[in-house]
Amino acid sequence: MATANRQLHLGAFLFGVGHHLAAWRHPDVDPKASTTLATLQSWAQQAEAAKFDAVFFADNVGMSDGPADVLARNALPYSFDPMLLLSSLAAVTQKIGLVATVSSTYMPPYHLARKFSTLDHLSGGRSAWNLVTSGTEFEARSFGLDTQLAHAHRYAKAHDYVKVVKGLWDSWEDDAFIHDKEKNRFFDTQKLHRLYFESEHYKVKGSLQAPRSPQGYPVLVQAGSSDDGQDLAAATAEVVFTAQQTVEDARAFYKSLKSRMPKFGRTPDQLKIMPGISPFVGQSQQEAQEKFEQLQSLIDPVLGIGLISAFLGNVDLSAYPIDGPFPDNLPVTEGWKSRQELFSSMAKRDKLSIRQLYERVASARGHWTLVGTPTSIADQLEHWFNTEAADGFNVLAPTLPHGLKDFSDLVIPELQRRGLFRTEYAGATLREHLGLTRPAHPSQKQ
Repeated sequence: MATANRQLHLGAFLFGVGHHLAAWRHPDVDPKASTTLATLQSWAQQAEAAKFDAVFFADNVGMSDGPADVLARNALPYSFDPMLLLSSLAAVTQKIGLVATVSSTYMPPYHLARKFSTLDHLSGGRSAWNLVTSGTEFEARSFGLDTQLAHAHRYAKAHDYVKVVKGLWDSWEDDAFIHDKEKNRFFDTQKLHRLYFESEHYKVKGSLQAPRSPQGYPVLVQAGSSDDGQDLAAATAEVVFTAQQTVEDARAFYKSLKSRMPKFGRTPDQLKIMPGISPFVGQSQQEAQEKFEQLQSLIDPVLGIGLISAFLGNVDLSAYPIDGPFPDNLPVTEGWKSRQELFSSMAKRDKLSIRQLYERVASARGHWTLVGTPTSIADQLEHWFNTEAADGFNVLAPTLPHGLKDFSDLVIPELQRRGLFRTEYAGATLREHLGLTRPAHPSQKQ
């Protein structure tokens, strides 16, 4: 059992109408749901009622340039700008955190700093930025580039990007705005700190217009698991989302990432690691298995191959037999290096064919799939949590809202019974939910 003071954290990852590759084809799923504001708001409220730490929205900044006939076979998961969407969700929720993905490669840091500061103010301190560097050619071309920046270059820029953003978030001390009508002073001039930053990648001089945000600055989230990604996370992140298939791999990642933190002047408790899980929950094992197999039967092989190809950097798999062994000599691209490594190692370890690999990852793009009863799923989550494989989990519902409801109604009560998860929110901000300290202004550290 967990210790009295330590509980796991849960994120609700809302993605289209569900994370399974065939989610939109399920007979109980409304394909239009993820583009209906009232529905999206109801999902966020459902997650808040279950006491999730946060809802999370991924994003990319361009539509795939693949053949239209192939794209038409799947739902489009990134219909809306997540920042605008979270502003609307902030208005209909009270406590749950609001996490949006924004690429450091394609948005100037001043824009990002101001947008997240605004969301933090509007939500009363519930915002978080999931930093990605983007990993596709079609995103690069959407911004006028012939090809994407090299992986190492993207991450080198991201290190400086975070410094700029945090510097802008610290434009004002917490008590800078004095509103002294008698002395005609709206703010204390000694507590304005203009940013002067210059590096190989950025030159920024300026400050934000808004007061320092309720959380000091929004929670910093990162999702890269490559070596470059781990270094960036160890230096900057407060939450890391990661794809891990086995408890052994998850423990190795957990140890590797947290062991890097001291060289950046940080302690392991300043970072929460939350692997993704795709739960198929049933009152019996048979019921859970039937839910899983129903969705698996709806997978279009063209999409299955396309999913793997996309994560491998659009490597052409057409020359290989679909039921033959997964090729082990594929080129390494400048895209999602950690996912390329994950897929290749899964195929090699379990001797999977191309078809078997896409069937394995179709439920959540490489995240851990659990099929079972509330008790058996809680057992596995507790084991990972108590053996330093995870600080919590990002829940990737296979279909929405049904998968989210199953986890909320069946698994969370079992976790609560074991003392592993909250029954009520103890605080008002996302930092409080996660047990993260509010960063002091740099002027207070001197």
